[in-house]
Amino acid sequence: MAYTYKPSGVCADAIKLELDGDIISSVEFDGGCPGNTVGLARLVTGMKVADVISNLQGIKCGNKPTSCPDQLAKALASMTAGS
Repeated sequence: MAYTYKPSGVCADAIKLELDGDIISSVEFDGGCPGNTVGLARLVTGMKVADVISNLQGIKCGNKPTSCPDQLAKALASMTAGS
């Protein structure tokens, strides 16, 4: 299932996700720091949604209250909330 999430408080404009059940099959960030977002996307591909949420939630970027990893966790949590 494909999703697009509008992050808040970060440089990325959108997070595009594909899930195969509870496994992340792809992640793509529009905007953000390319080295970090591409690396993050590769690392989480193939992982269980719950594991990614627990590992990434609450990560901050400098003095910002959130980060691209935290926003990815929020995206995943919102998309799986009704499951």
